[in-house]
Amino acid sequence: MAAVEQLSQSMTVADACNGLGFPRSSYYRLCSSFPALTPLAPEKRSVRRVSSRSLEPAEREAIRAVLNSERFMDCTPYMIYATLLDEGSYLCSVSTMYRILREYGEVRERRDQRKHPVYKKPELLATRPNELWSWDISWLRGPRPYSYYFIYVILDVFSRYVVGWTIDEVESAEIAHDLIAWACQQQGIAKGELTLHADNGSPMKSIPVAHLLEQLGVTKSHSRPYNSNDNPFSEAQFKTMKYQPDYPERFDSQEHARRWARSFFQWYNFVHLHSAIGYVTPSAMHFGQAQSILQQRQEVLNNAFAKHPERFVRGQPLPPLVPSEAWINKPTPSCTPEEDSPFLDSCA
Repeated sequence: MAAVEQLSQSMTVADACNGLGFPRSSYYRLCSSFPALTPLAPEKRSVRRVSSRSLEPAEREAIRAVLNSERFMDCTPYMIYATLLDEGSYLCSVSTMYRILREYGEVRERRDQRKHPVYKKPELLATRPNELWSWDISWLRGPRPYSYYFIYVILDVFSRYVVGWTIDEVESAEIAHDLIAWACQQQGIAKGELTLHADNGSPMKSIPVAHLLEQLGVTKSHSRPYNSNDNPFSEAQFKTMKYQPDYPERFDSQEHARRWARSFFQWYNFVHLHSAIGYVTPSAMHFGQAQSILQQRQEVLNNAFAKHPERFVRGQPLPPLVPSEAWINKPTPSCTPEEDSPFLDSCA
């Protein structure tokens, strides 16, 4: 016990016990049981022993110089390690390379990577029919696995009226070209009055469609890459279509798909009371009948209020309002008015 005490002054307790062949656990047990016998209690010391296998400072600096050299400055330690082995050279292990880099705060993304451009969010406004259209293509399941039909739909954003659609067995720029040209002719689109918005699919960005829009004087607009929220109206219309109770699990043929779609779009345009446009049909909104419907509803509510006003605890009832505008990515107003400004309420 005393010999261990003496040796522990110049080395660690573990080394002293190993040298004397005295169990270290017995030493600590005796120290805790008879503190009076060990007036010089061993002090806790953290002695960091340097391994005989560790690299010399000069070697570490040489390795760091290689890691940060012009040749390897964009490579990971794993790539450097493999490259040097192929050349018949070995400096150290990969973990040692990481330790050296970590000491100098140089563990980071070492490769030069392309920075993707910041795409501008499209901000489109429609205040009347035939001012802003949205179009997209979706899949319809065919009679066999991995067989599909493609449905092309052009939607008026302001009225939600489907101005054109078609179904084919392929996704083609030529089919999209013909459908857009037909829809513009049917709606009597003049040059400079329409914006056509779509995502970044191959037919949407094709040269035939671009040339057609240029000839028709139609402004083209595209969603940001990988952002379906920039085309919400077409996405919502497809959801309405595919969640219909009679939507088939699979279509037996292209003619079957056309028959079903013809019935659906007849219902969607002329019967469906759309919640986003005051519960009027898209056709009524598209052809300017929404306000007359709104007035008729108001007259019915006025008569009901005149007969039993006590039943309307919130006062005069109003029908659902018909919106006066439709936005794709409506901008958020941002202003910081001064305290003395007379227009404080306009930014609230």
